[in-house]
Amino acid sequence: MEDDPLVQGIKWAATISGIVAAFMVSLDSGRRVTGWGFVIFVGSSIAWITASVMAGDGALGTQNAVLFGINIFGVYRYLIRKVEPGEGGQGRGANG
Repeated sequence: MEDDPLVQGIKWAATISGIVAAFMVSLDSGRRVTGWGFVIFVGSSIAWITASVMAGDGALGTQNAVLFGINIFGVYRYLIRKVEPGEGGQGRGANG
């Protein structure tokens, strides 16, 4: 099943979306861009989980199930959670 064109297509979609999401998060361009990066990471995790089930790769599926949970937390933290006054909408940085 590993060489199945559908599995390969899903894996490439997961790879490309993961690269785009990592770039968005690494930009540190504010909560909105980072949050949408995590949304893309969620989609990437779903694609990897799907491909791992189709290919019978339990380790890859387990890793991405955990990453899915972490990414959902990132979506909550950057797009849903209300920022407290004085928090500034950014992380604390090296001095905070």
